[in-house]
Amino acid sequence: MTKNFIISIDLGGTKILSALINSANKIVAKEKISTDIMNGKEGLIKAIVESVKKIMSENEVSEREIKAICLGVPGTVNPYTGLISSAPNLGIKNFNIKEALLKYFSIPLLIENDVNLAGLGIKNFEFNKDTNNMLVVFVGTGIGGALFFEGKIYRGSSFFAGEIGHMKVNSKGNLLSKDKNSTFETIASRTAIVRDIKKELNKGKKSVLKEYKSPKKILKSKALADAVNRGDSLAIKYVNKSSATIGTVLGSLTTLLNLDTIVLGGGVIEAIGDFMLPKVKKAFKKSVLPEPGKVVKIVKTKLGDDAALFGGIALAEEFLPK
Repeated sequence: MTKNFIISIDLGGTKILSALINSANKIVAKEKISTDIMNGKEGLIKAIVESVKKIMSENEVSEREIKAICLGVPGTVNPYTGLISSAPNLGIKNFNIKEALLKYFSIPLLIENDVNLAGLGIKNFEFNKDTNNMLVVFVGTGIGGALFFEGKIYRGSSFFAGEIGHMKVNSKGNLLSKDKNSTFETIASRTAIVRDIKKELNKGKKSVLKEYKSPKKILKSKALADAVNRGDSLAIKYVNKSSATIGTVLGSLTTLLNLDTIVLGGGVIEAIGDFMLPKVKKAFKKSVLPEPGKVVKIVKTKLGDDAALFGGIALAEEFLPK
């Protein structure tokens, strides 16, 4: 039987998005379920297996027709062994997710950092040969990055390249901070925006987001976007703060790396990227040196959530025998 499909999975801090992709590189079906991090590694593996089996069952596809399962993980992962050294948003350290999943499947399993996987999708299916030196930045629960030099993904000496969310920066986005806990993602991610908004709500600040005052009430990107679109001053204040921080950090990185393209993605960008992008570019211009700043273009991805799913195609092409 011909192996006509791959299953591509984007494992996020809040959801697992799976897709069945055919040999024509078309997404045939998608499956989305919540990420189970409350029950540890076992709950996570169970959820991934459930997602894969469901998408196969609903589309009447057997294991013999699947040439690979490609999984993007929000953390530092060795794509050759499948070892996750650290995935803070999942509460995982030193866990071989590949070995754990192979107990349930006889299909080849390919593992990659989630933003690297999205970057591969963006590079190969959105820009192709239009960019050589590219940085992909996804802003969501955390902030992750993927680097491409001379058209090829750069994973680093210990597969840690692109982890820009953990860079030490201060509240203005400058690469210097006296606070050891102050990082890019603790200042500019959706988690940071929501934390700061909730603090002000608990101080009595008026906002259309008042229902999210409770710690148990989850404020997602869609509701944040709605508040911004309605002109809510509290939401706008902290989205602006995030945008300025992002632009400042990207400016410093461009001065270092002389990039030609920066692509923004993730839940926050997808929801309010049009509002944020001009502010990101303004802060970028202030922090980058003029010469490298002239050649770089900053755009948001058109692929949205599908970026990582398409990245699975490129990952399979890289790692499976020709």
